[in-house]
Amino acid sequence: MTANSTDSTDSTDSTDSTDSTDSTDSIFRTVMGADFDRLHPQLQRRFSVGLASGEACTGRGVMDRIWHGGSFVKPFLALGTTRNILVPRPGRQVPFVIENVPYVDTFGRETVTFVRTFDLPGRSRRFDAQMVLSPRGDRILDYLGTHQHLASDLYFRAEPDGSLLIRSGEHRFREGVVDVRVPELVGASAEVRESFDDVAGRFRIRVRVVNRYFGPLFGYEGSFEATYTDIRACGVRPGLRPVREERRA
Repeated sequence: MTANSTDSTDSTDSTDSTDSTDSTDSIFRTVMGADFDRLHPQLQRRFSVGLASGEACTGRGVMDRIWHGGSFVKPFLALGTTRNILVPRPGRQVPFVIENVPYVDTFGRETVTFVRTFDLPGRSRRFDAQMVLSPRGDRILDYLGTHQHLASDLYFRAEPDGSLLIRSGEHRFREGVVDVRVPELVGASAEVRESFDDVAGRFRIRVRVVNRYFGPLFGYEGSFEATYTDIRACGVRPGLRPVREERRA
């Protein structure tokens, strides 16, 4: 598939916008429909972050464990680090921040940041993603990294215990006229489970990335507390948006 020059564009903080859209629901409630109401109330609030609610969410906590698969994974993790994709080093008891801030991207789409910062010894590392609703409203598009060269489909489901399960679908690589599906041999599937612990008063998260042929590649698990801010007052801080935005869905 080819693309013209309007399929991607540089993004700068000067173009940040938090103007409201016509939707009265978050992109996550829209994609989940009635299933959204089965989530724990704290998860409902967290995934109501958006332009309609006017709220952003910041989670601060600790990742009990960041793990990697075999040694063959290291070159790919190191490469991904250059564009804020994945985390290159394992660790335990790693301080963690996740920033979920809504804004309107260059192409007029409501976008929510999922920018994760891991305070690893010696140097902090970021794992960036920006989520938008697909044109049909049937899935979330997850654009990864500083330049959104990688994109995947995400599917959301409420579990019987009120937790949230997110699974990734097809992955695509896009750069200029290049628009290709990532082969299963080098691709991976991600599974995210997020819940709320009423006793501890904290969100719990577990992420696992697996390759069909080589097995577990990367993951982390831990907990965090969330605070909410009025996006109309605080805006989108510099450096939170990607350098380049991708239009193709």
